Amino acid sequence: MTDALEILQKYYGYSAFRSGQEQVVRAIMDGEDAVGIMPTGAGKSLCYQVPALLLPGVTLVVSPLISLMKDQVNALTQAGVPAAFINSSLSAAQVNKVLEQAQNGHYRILYVAPERLFAPRFVEYAARADIPFVSVDEAHCVSQWGQDFRPSYLKIREFIDILPRRPVIGAFTATATGEVRRDIVDMLGLRDPQVVATGYDRPNLFYQVCHPQNKFAQLLSFMRRHEEDSGIVYCLTRKTVEEVCERLRGQGFSASRYHAGLSPEERRRNQEKFQSDDVRVMVATNAFGMGIDKSNVSFVVHYNMPKNLESYYQEAGRAGRDGAPAECVLLYGGRDVATNRFFIDNAEENGGMDPEIREQFRERELERLKQMTFYCHTRECLREYILRYFGERPTGFCGNCYNCQNFFERADITVPSQKILSCIKRMGERYGTKLLVDTLRGSDNERVRRLGFARLPTFGIMADTGERQLRDMINHLISKGYIRQTDDEYPVLQLGEGARDVLFRGAQVWMNMVQQQAPAKAARSRRSTGSNPRLFSKLQALRGQLAKAQSVPAYVIFPDATLLEMCERKPQTEHQLLQISGVGQVKLKRYGKAFLELLKETEGPEGEH
Repeated sequence: MTDALEILQKYYGYSAFRSGQEQVVRAIMDGEDAVGIMPTGAGKSLCYQVPALLLPGVTLVVSPLISLMKDQVNALTQAGVPAAFINSSLSAAQVNKVLEQAQNGHYRILYVAPERLFAPRFVEYAARADIPFVSVDEAHCVSQWGQDFRPSYLKIREFIDILPRRPVIGAFTATATGEVRRDIVDMLGLRDPQVVATGYDRPNLFYQVCHPQNKFAQLLSFMRRHEEDSGIVYCLTRKTVEEVCERLRGQGFSASRYHAGLSPEERRRNQEKFQSDDVRVMVATNAFGMGIDKSNVSFVVHYNMPKNLESYYQEAGRAGRDGAPAECVLLYGGRDVATNRFFIDNAEENGGMDPEIREQFRERELERLKQMTFYCHTRECLREYILRYFGERPTGFCGNCYNCQNFFERADITVPSQKILSCIKRMGERYGTKLLVDTLRGSDNERVRRLGFARLPTFGIMADTGERQLRDMINHLISKGYIRQTDDEYPVLQLGEGARDVLFRGAQVWMNMVQQQAPAKAARSRRSTGSNPRLFSKLQALRGQLAKAQSVPAYVIFPDATLLEMCERKPQTEHQLLQISGVGQVKLKRYGKAFLELLKETEGPEGEH
């Protein structure tokens, strides 16, 4: 692996591989297919870019999004790696020019959208090209059980089969349950692949779920602690994106918007402003973010609950890619469930499926939605919940999520549970949560009287329990399986497995009850600027000037982590600068002189202020 380490140092400025990377690179160089399952920020792209620079010919990278390709090609070009992309953003003449240069050996890496694989001109090129390696990025898109299934990914195997010789195939993703993993292997036709999963834990991310009465007020409070930080606010609908963005701007925040209803030009312009830190906050639907390699995102707020944990993990994981502390906050509201159900029931991508398969897909999506809802109500460790969902076995509380940093008292709620379960049974197991809560609390409303529930023995039996606490208990019983919630448009509560044990056999029910909230974490309101914030600010300004001159995002020049290391070590020579993580030989040649001049200017007593 000596050659691979040399490539890593020369082009990327790193002296060693991260966990899992070397194993994947070694497998590919040995001619083995490989599957890399690594969390966002773990360096999946290096697993196929390094082999691409060692293998002959051109490596194809199948990638789903224009923004992802543009970002990675920008970064590769800055590092001195000849690369290009082919997707719908290019005209026919531009595509021909790229393919002509590829035929002449100009590129080492060629990104291509899956929809372009069978374009006649591309097929003609591929039939004559030397393609030793095909990498499939966001490989979970090949599985109809994955959170981002794309029918175009099903054509990848067919494309590989028409190549003159079978290349080595690599498949990479941040999220894949066991079933999706099997689909990746089967649908791409991988041969006894080396599977490397480095784990889903992102220790630098702080997780929190809030149940605010006023979502925007809660968001505003959070944003005021992060005025200088870069972050993303995800919303479920275009309308909500527009409203939240406008209100944030009205409060003086530097915010932009991104959703599929905007013109391609505005989406491109807004994305570039966010990437270059010209705006601090991007308010967006889930159309934004896949493959955006912006390293200094210090928070991700979900204004609405996503439809599954796979999506949440991937979107929240866009925070803290540089390893610095970052916050992932989810603002839950009951309407989020109904909105997600609507999207599941009306998913356009399901239209071409066989009716039986479509119904199976819908049921699977509703089960995922249920698991996402349980996450929003759990009183256990949030990180542990996520890791268990993806098949890992964490050990207890993490100490770095809201639930772990609150003081919980483990309470016996057996008697309240018996009252709740008994009321569900007496109501005929035909009604939803609201009517159950109204009956238990003795609400004097027309529907309760009309249905005769005011005459039930359980009417008003929990009148002294607050509505919020009662709903928490009901959600806890649902998450533990004592209550079953149907998947209908208007969900009905029924007795679940174990309910009779609680009602008749003395089984106990326990729940973590909040006793004291953790204080607001002012220390998290700003990312670290190191021990010399003035020097860090000057380095950022220089980086910004260089980036603007070349029309590339600032982090493509150097990420914040590299600038922080410069602040700490204050290199004075090219040799010393080359020892900084993220400074490779190409970037040393391009930018070394400018950064060394600045570092020398600030060295000494005045620079230490």
